[in-house]
This record gives sequence, structure tokens and C-alpha cells, in this order.
Amino acid sequence: MIQATFTDRAVMAELVAKMLWEIKAVHFNAAQPYKFASGMASPVYIDCRKLLSFPRVRSTVMDFAASVVLREAGFEKFDCIAGGETAGIPFAALLADRLSLPMIYVRKQPKGHGRNAQIEGNMPEGSRVLVIEDLTTAGGSMFKFIDAVRAAGGVVDHGIALFYYGIFDEGALRFADGKVKLHYIATWRDVLAVAKAQKLFDETTLNEVEAFLDAPLAWSGRNGGISSL
Repeated sequence: MIQATFTDRAVMAELVAKMLWEIKAVHFNAAQPYKFASGMASPVYIDCRKLLSFPRVRSTVMDFAASVVLREAGFEKFDCIAGGETAGIPFAALLADRLSLPMIYVRKQPKGHGRNAQIEGNMPEGSRVLVIEDLTTAGGSMFKFIDAVRAAGGVVDHGIALFYYGIFDEGALRFADGKVKLHYIATWRDVLAVAKAQKLFDETTLNEVEAFLDAPLAWSGRNGGISSL
């Protein structure tokens, strides 16, 4: 049974940002930047997997995700939901339940034995698949899963991330070139807006985070990380 709550888009983004702060899934630290595998230095960090440990928060976020899909994509646009290994798998199960759809999951690579499958579950040829991840930075990991689904005969025109960085031009270009419409609930701008409104940090930290969001690679380069992708 569909349980989506049709809440205003901006309200959903603000509420998710507030929930992320409440469960301590997001962090700001401009003085000691986080270093990512890519070599980028960042004053912000997020762990969306923490959502799974808070049932009321988790349920609300998944209601919002269902609402976004139905409003922005449509009611009869998909045949199944696909979660990417590993973080996307539980969220795919939760969303599939809300939308009354089958669920599959996609390995990062074929498992190397048995049927050597990369797609786990039942996906008939031509199935219209919605790929979900907990978060996407610039779309690189999501497209690994999208490409795998397409190679196995699925049709992917839409993807959804519960959280989207929304600060890299490369991300928008990747989704446009790949002919995939990305849906999402909240971004770093929403998280920053809540931090400002609730005065969670001093002005220096908030200004540094905003500077990063405005020009992430330039900020990274000034703070010991890479300055180009």
C-alpha cells in the first residue's frame, strides 16, 4: 500500500535536514577538514546509513522518498526498485514496500562464481527500473549500478538519492548525458540553512562551509586537498 505523504517539496527538504542534524548524521569541521578517497578536502561529512537506526526518522524519510517519486516521475512508471550494494539495498527494500513494487539489488561487480550474477532478484527483460542510493555526490557510483541494470536488459530513466551533494557541475552533466532524471530530497544547502537558523556553529565555520559549497574544488585546494577532478 502506498503511504507517501504529499508534503511541500521545500518542507520535506528542511525536515530531512533537521532530522540529519538530530541523529548526528552530518558534521561540519572547517578547522580539520575531512579527507575523501578522491583526495578532496571537505569541511562537511554525511553518513546516511545512520537513518536506518532511527525508525521514526527512517519511516518519515522513506515516506518523503515515495512522495518525491510519485510527484516527479509518476504513479505507474516503474516495474521494480533497484538498490546499489551496499548502502542502497535497505532503502530499496523500504521504498519498494511503500510503492508496492518488486525489489532487486545490484552488485558493484559480478560475484565471480556460480551464475556470476551482478543483478540479484527477478528483473524481466525491458523492466523499468528505479535505482536508489542513500546519497550521491556527482553520480559516479550510481551510474555503475545504472549501467549494470541496462546491460542486463533493464530500462533506467530515473534514479533517486535520499541526499544529493548538489555542488558539482559534473554531476548534473553526468545525469544529463546518461539520460537519467535524478530525484532527491535534501542537499547540503538545506543542511547549511538549518545550521544557520539554529545557530549550530560559529560564523567562521558556517562561512567556510558556504565557501566550500560555492566552490568545492577551490576550497579543497586551499585546505590541503585536490583542486581538480
